[in-house]
Amino acid sequence: MHRRQGFLTRVRNLETVRHVSEVAIRHGFGYFFESHNLWDLVPGRKRRPAPMPSQLGRHVREMLEELGPTYVKFGQVLSTRPDLLPDEVVQELVKLQDRVPPFGFATVREVIEQDFRLSVERIFESIDEEPLASASIGQVHKAVLPGGAPVVVKVQRPAVRELIRRDIDLFYQLAGILARRIGDDLPVDPLLLVDEFAAAISRETDYLLEARNAARIARNLAADEEFTIPSVHQRLCSQRVITLDFLPGPTLNCINLEELDWSERKRLAQRLTELWFKMVLRDGFFHGDPHPANVVVMDDGRLGLLDFGSAGALGPEDLQEGTRLFRHIVDQDLRGVKRALRRLGLRWNSRQEAQLTEAIEGLFNRYFGLRLSDIDSGTVVRDIFEIAYKLRLRFPARFLLLERAVITLEGVVAQVYPDFNVFDAARPYAQRLVMQKSLPSALAARLSRSAQDYAEAFENYPLQLRDVLDLMTRGDLRINFNHTGLENFIHRMDLITNRLVMAVVATALALASAILGAFVENGPQILGVSIWGIPGFLVALFFGVWLMWAIFRSGRL
Repeated sequence: MHRRQGFLTRVRNLETVRHVSEVAIRHGFGYFFESHNLWDLVPGRKRRPAPMPSQLGRHVREMLEELGPTYVKFGQVLSTRPDLLPDEVVQELVKLQDRVPPFGFATVREVIEQDFRLSVERIFESIDEEPLASASIGQVHKAVLPGGAPVVVKVQRPAVRELIRRDIDLFYQLAGILARRIGDDLPVDPLLLVDEFAAAISRETDYLLEARNAARIARNLAADEEFTIPSVHQRLCSQRVITLDFLPGPTLNCINLEELDWSERKRLAQRLTELWFKMVLRDGFFHGDPHPANVVVMDDGRLGLLDFGSAGALGPEDLQEGTRLFRHIVDQDLRGVKRALRRLGLRWNSRQEAQLTEAIEGLFNRYFGLRLSDIDSGTVVRDIFEIAYKLRLRFPARFLLLERAVITLEGVVAQVYPDFNVFDAARPYAQRLVMQKSLPSALAARLSRSAQDYAEAFENYPLQLRDVLDLMTRGDLRINFNHTGLENFIHRMDLITNRLVMAVVATALALASAILGAFVENGPQILGVSIWGIPGFLVALFFGVWLMWAIFRSGRL
């Protein structure tokens, strides 16, 4: 839900809105302000027609980097939305990295001691004052617990939540301006984008949630000897601090790949892909940011993962509908494909129906004659996402995180072993999943769950019907109609009405003042005109000038 802002908050943000606009113009986006009549956001600046930057993606990335860490985070979220942005922009946003200086150890000590009510010396046998890594939300220090166990401690920046809250308030204000002024020209409601970002950043600032994510992935992978997830020390975790076992070994971004032979690099790519697709297709819960700094190549040869603030979940229904989608494609079942896409959360309107039908029939031609076991699941997934992006259909957030993670994984694997096909390695897991969902036992389990759902629904129908009848009997039944798409029309009608009323009032004042000036002979006069008519003229003049200025500023003369 969109956050309501008070008057003082909006006024306080005006200078920041101007600053953001100035930075955008400096990076070559004056054309955007010109084409959408947004120059009033930078009052006093002279209008200058400007062409679109030749390297649009690079300019967007550099602009966000200049604006600061929260804007960088926003860009990282936007990098998961190729349905909204050109490919060149998405590819540049993927490069965004937090670049912020570390904060002092005195602050680290203060946060730890405030949260655990104990001195650092009582909690840890030792702790390094120099951080292992630093980012916009927190930084990581190596420490040793009493008894000698090495751990890493991630500590959140002080007041970072308040800073993020202020930035999000500003984002809502900017999004509101864009929605009111150019909402019809945008592919998505900017307020919904800010909602999505606010939810994502909220998860990343909750270290207790990160601890739960790490513990869940560790349980899922406990039986896999080739992989390891650091154990969470729950008693040393809070909203602002998380403590996990230290994994000995370099992260992937610190390894000189040129020193490895190609067989080692291929094996590394294979294991990394297996690790991630086991999480997705076997466990239904996956690490959402598998970039090189979050992958540890341990001294004993195992692979480990770090940073669990971003994690996604796919429910049994998602995997089941995905399996049905593959089967419907093989069976050339148009209605079945659409039904599966709807159950996966995809929505489209009547105008998009014909285009979607044509795109699905193109899929049928591509996979004609193949058996279910012969389908390349990765290619199918890519085709489905490509159709969605072309038609500007929106997937639920969990699938967007999944796609972002896949894109990141593909990039990492391409660095390790350029000729490695990620989806070829995932194929055995996908085929196993398809076969498992097709077994009689799996079908019987689904039928049993469906029967239970229907039985519960029929059991509740009489109660629900009685509640409706009770409301009708008391006269309390209300039916709400939700009119959509009228907001911009109503806003424009308000503007037109206000300006019309202002013009009528100004005209009436001018006429009344003229009558007073012409026919009132008593009292003081200036140039033969009664002084009592002058105030009305001045007020009418003010209204007229204000009205002309407002019309001129809107660019709709």
